[in-house]
Amino acid sequence: MGKYLDRVQGPEDVKALSLAEAAELAEEVRALLVDTVAKTGGHLASNLGVVELTLALHMVLDTARDRVVWDVGHQCYVHKLLTGRRHRFHTLRQLGGIAGFPRREESEHDAFNTGHGSTSISAALGLAKARDLQGGQEAVVAVIGDGALTGGLAFEALNQAGHLKSNLLVILNDNEMSISRNVGAMAGYLSRLRLDPHYLRAKDNFEALMSRLKLGPAVLEAVERFKLGVKQLLVPGMLFEELGLTYLGPIDGHDLGALVAMLRHARTLRGPVLMHVITRKGKGYHFAEADACRFHGTSPFDVDSGEPDRAPTGLSFTSAFGEAMIRLAKEDSRVVAITAAMRDGTGLKRFAELYPDRFFDVGMAESHAVTFAAGLAARGLRPVVAVYSTFLQRAYDQILHDVCMQGLPVVFALDRAGIVGEDGPTHQGAFDLCYLRHMPGMVVMAPRTLDSLDRMLATALSCPGPAAIRYPRCDGASPAGDTHEPLEIGRGLLLREGDDVAFLCLGPLTDEALRAADLLGEQGVQAAVANMLFLKPLDRELTLSLAGCGRLITLEEGQACGGLGSAVLETLAAADLPSPCQVRCLGLPDGFIEHGPRRVLLDRLGLTAPHLAETASALLAGTYSPKGSHV
Repeated sequence: MGKYLDRVQGPEDVKALSLAEAAELAEEVRALLVDTVAKTGGHLASNLGVVELTLALHMVLDTARDRVVWDVGHQCYVHKLLTGRRHRFHTLRQLGGIAGFPRREESEHDAFNTGHGSTSISAALGLAKARDLQGGQEAVVAVIGDGALTGGLAFEALNQAGHLKSNLLVILNDNEMSISRNVGAMAGYLSRLRLDPHYLRAKDNFEALMSRLKLGPAVLEAVERFKLGVKQLLVPGMLFEELGLTYLGPIDGHDLGALVAMLRHARTLRGPVLMHVITRKGKGYHFAEADACRFHGTSPFDVDSGEPDRAPTGLSFTSAFGEAMIRLAKEDSRVVAITAAMRDGTGLKRFAELYPDRFFDVGMAESHAVTFAAGLAARGLRPVVAVYSTFLQRAYDQILHDVCMQGLPVVFALDRAGIVGEDGPTHQGAFDLCYLRHMPGMVVMAPRTLDSLDRMLATALSCPGPAAIRYPRCDGASPAGDTHEPLEIGRGLLLREGDDVAFLCLGPLTDEALRAADLLGEQGVQAAVANMLFLKPLDRELTLSLAGCGRLITLEEGQACGGLGSAVLETLAAADLPSPCQVRCLGLPDGFIEHGPRRVLLDRLGLTAPHLAETASALLAGTYSPKGSHV
């Protein structure tokens, strides 16, 4: 494995290394990262960029006692390698293996579960204040990237950190190299000054002297203005200083000796401290350095060429969405696109190139994205907010208060809806159907095929109020069609007739129901299959018509509580049917779904054709008993 990596069973072994030995360990870690992620997939570029920073943290801190909170958490692979999980590292993001994000359940060295951006400073400040109240002495550190710092939550936490004055170290992991070039030699000189205790004593002595001198108010005000002017001219971290944090840096995030020295110095300072570290994403693997975006989150690939192991088998929903957006923007100049640090991931790269004035990346700030879209819509534009399902839930109040309450025509395009897979519980798109369905005035759609996604986007843009489309992270069931006309709102499709049992479905799981109907047909059971298309408004006529068979099974790739199943039950209850109808609601469980391959997870949850056929057979025989699937 490696000369030094074989010796590291835990953080104490890292502390025993010299700087030269730790530098060699860094290269061994990089090699293992590339080799492992090439097999498992995962977040590579960000982890390659924090190797020295992570080593330095473990050389200075005791993470079994001291608390380190990683933001977003996707850069924690090196931390896991150094904290007793190397022997399981090959199981990274695999079913039953170690997670791709920090997990308190996994190790005492993981202080806080993360997976969404901009949360680390808030969590770390809570840990620090709890330590103060309980009389603890441990260090508390938040490691946050410059991308996550665009989120408003980070600045809310910085504001309170400056007010509370608790001992807290915030490490700004900045991988935008232009910043280091901008600050240049002067910033390095100021960093060396800040490391010098004589400078700090001189600063304290100067302030004490000024407070004793009997100077008039005008003189004191002039002195303060002079100090402020000099700091604003010379100190690159003035913003953080004004918020009440001591600024250290910027510092080369790949200089292990400098990192260790700065961390040790930071621990001697009182109050909140921000340490600015410059790193390079993908460092040490030239393909990742050249294209950090592609290797941010990658599928398995060939190490020698950097190319994916498997070529895409078809057009994805993400790609189909991007193409539809370009077509619709060409037809209507009011169409604009908004995303939250996910231009490529949401399929908007080409849109941004073709319509740069109509594309807005707001950074990791979903709440702002939604209210910004509301402002655009209030002035007559047709904004489309493209975001991963798991991240839109961060903007719940903005959707309700700023969009729905005013009935504004904002379109929400939710990628990665349903089971995402290896990224685990923080990224599964399990909850959007539930929290969008109860929004007043919201139209909610889920396409089964690529052509229906295209038509749903046209439908959403024709709505007088808000609309949402949610689609999974997988290839579509068909190529995009030639028909781009909007759908009739609230009207589903009966794909297969049957008198014994009926499947009412949303999204691509409709195909599982069709396969289940084939299996049931071999047993002489006639199963109807309906693609509902709309969760809200639900097709009441189709629902009541199918209820006539007496047995309904609802199927959705979202949490069953509050989704399609709930909507069907409410519709039946309000209809006062002449004869009873048995309903079984299948979907995601009331819990959080672990990481693993999408297909495997769906099978374990009972959402694949053989399980659906089994459920229908049991329902017909009167022997159905919910298993309460758990992953």
